[in-house]
Amino acid sequence: MSENVVPLHKPTDPPHVTTLTVVPAPPAARPVPLWVRSGRAVRTAVTHETTRTAARAVVRHGLYTFNGGRIVARRTWDGRTGARYERMLRAAEAAGNYEVAEEWEDRLQRFREARHRRRMDLLHSPVDAAKGIAVGAGMSVGVLVALGVVMAINNGDVADVITPLAATIAFIGLLIRIVQVVWGPAVTIGPFLALLALWAVGSKQQAAPAWSMPDHVRSSEGEPITPSIVVKALRDLGVPALRNAIKEMGDAGASMLGPIRIAGCGVEVDVTLPSGVTTTEVQQRRRKLAENLTRHEHEVFIMTAEAARTVRVWIADSGALDQPIGPSPLVTDDTMTADYTKGRAPWGQDLRGDAASLSVFQRHLLITGLSNQGKTAALRALALWLALDRSVEFWMGDLKGAGDWRMFDGLATRLIQGPTDDHVIQVTEMVEDAVEEMNRRLQAPPGTAFPPLIIVVDEAQVAFMCPVKDEQKRPYGGSSSNSRYFMAARKIHNQGRAVNVLLWQGTQDPTDQNLPKLVREGAHTRASLALGTEAQAVMALGEKAVNGGAAPHLLRPGLDKGTLVVASDGIDIPKGQSAITVRTHFISTDDAEVIADRAKALRDGVTTLHVVERGEERDPLADVAGVIGDAPRLITQDVLKRLAALSEDAYGKWSFIDLKRVLDGTGAEPYKSDGRMVVARERVARALANRDTDGSASAAE
Repeated sequence: MSENVVPLHKPTDPPHVTTLTVVPAPPAARPVPLWVRSGRAVRTAVTHETTRTAARAVVRHGLYTFNGGRIVARRTWDGRTGARYERMLRAAEAAGNYEVAEEWEDRLQRFREARHRRRMDLLHSPVDAAKGIAVGAGMSVGVLVALGVVMAINNGDVADVITPLAATIAFIGLLIRIVQVVWGPAVTIGPFLALLALWAVGSKQQAAPAWSMPDHVRSSEGEPITPSIVVKALRDLGVPALRNAIKEMGDAGASMLGPIRIAGCGVEVDVTLPSGVTTTEVQQRRRKLAENLTRHEHEVFIMTAEAARTVRVWIADSGALDQPIGPSPLVTDDTMTADYTKGRAPWGQDLRGDAASLSVFQRHLLITGLSNQGKTAALRALALWLALDRSVEFWMGDLKGAGDWRMFDGLATRLIQGPTDDHVIQVTEMVEDAVEEMNRRLQAPPGTAFPPLIIVVDEAQVAFMCPVKDEQKRPYGGSSSNSRYFMAARKIHNQGRAVNVLLWQGTQDPTDQNLPKLVREGAHTRASLALGTEAQAVMALGEKAVNGGAAPHLLRPGLDKGTLVVASDGIDIPKGQSAITVRTHFISTDDAEVIADRAKALRDGVTTLHVVERGEERDPLADVAGVIGDAPRLITQDVLKRLAALSEDAYGKWSFIDLKRVLDGTGAEPYKSDGRMVVARERVARALANRDTDGSASAAE
């Protein structure tokens, strides 16, 4: 190794002294060993796409020939024996179709009798054949000799008598020579031709693993669903009893299948499982079944059918579920109205592509799912439809406070928007007021009709998780017996539907803490968007629905926005199923405001109360004018309720006497109209105007 000598002067050295520093030269690069280079080259060659393609081709064509031989052997065996009839017989028995089984048994018996007759005939066939050959040969020789005699007489030459016979013998000799020439090459080429025939059979049936197929064959997503494809997918599902049953049935495994019907953007088929196979075993293998059908997991749904030991498999067209559905009829039909009692909300489409509509009559509602999956949009769509029924009153609490419900300002009687603890307190008191209204209605005379009162709480998990306690140390959140929001919701669930007081809740990511068991099970209509786990799916929809095939936890977060799994008697669910999957219409905020404006036009005018801060000075006369709003008159009971909602501290304990005391002497005193005490908007407004002018609370008529 060479060294470089570099002179270096130090400041402390005398001028004439030179210090030499030795700097080693960098080491020379070592050559890469030959075996390393060879290994890299081999690895590159082995992993190269061309090599992999060639290897797949070799395996594919080899298996074509091998499996083609198996197919030909199976067909030959089926043709020579009664195996086909026996398979059909077992398939019919497995399907429980005993009439068909008897028919196949008769066919098998007839086949065996015919085969026995053929075998008995073979015992006599050699003697009969020998006799036939002898007679035929004698007749042929006689004919040839007779022909020769005719030729000899005609030609006058006796030698022509044997001419036909000699020509025939010469022709037979020529055939023998041709066979001798061809036999050698035929023996050599024959096996190759046989292998080619077997390859052709295997190639036509594509009898090779999917991984060995060319790219254009392996990427077979979207291929039509046929009975053979479904049977193969079930056979390879990994259920031994199912695989063995189908193996015994052979091609007759299709007898398990009902008709393959077009169903919306896909097809559906009922599969009657053989004895020893449960529907749960198939439902638990949804992903594998989907992959066997060349579909993604979210494109296959397995549901329990009405018939025993039968599953209904719905298979989407490849990519169809990624396409949006059409707009809501609420957007396209500006003449649509609603009917709380008999109507159904146009919510979306089911997987078959049919319209999915929901009845909300006397049904509490719960919608849950992960964040940002379309929960508020789905809940708001129902409220927008019901708002088109002018008899329905809304009290709303939006504990997100992002303005998703702002279009109900002027439509809902109460609207609380905000995420803070104070907003939770206000929403809790609103729900408690609904309990009081429910109790008032329950104590009314029998036969009294009550207009629907819908209490909507969006992001209800915020209320359940609120840690604040009131002056009596009662928590607003939680699920204990003294938790205010929890107990108010439970009371409405218990008795509210009888007097049309209903609670609609939307919540995120359900757990036992943010959605207590008693509350979620109190909802008549339970719907879920995409969830993270099966345990959450059970919380959202109930164990029965999940055991029946409902699987919101298998929806794709972010990709299946707005897709709900619904368990309710208010929506049409196919018989034998416990839930239905609905792709909801999306209504944008701008469209929602247009629909809300149509709903407002149907009403006389609604003053929306926004709960204000406590402890501030109140002007009773101005507050009465404010709660009346645009209505020409309002019954005193409703005036008191709206005043209490406006300020619980100031008006929560007011009675009719307190209201009368404030209005006496103003010219706006309550009076009877149609047998009920009312307060007139015009009189209150005139009293306010006169008071501001005169500085007094009196007014001249």
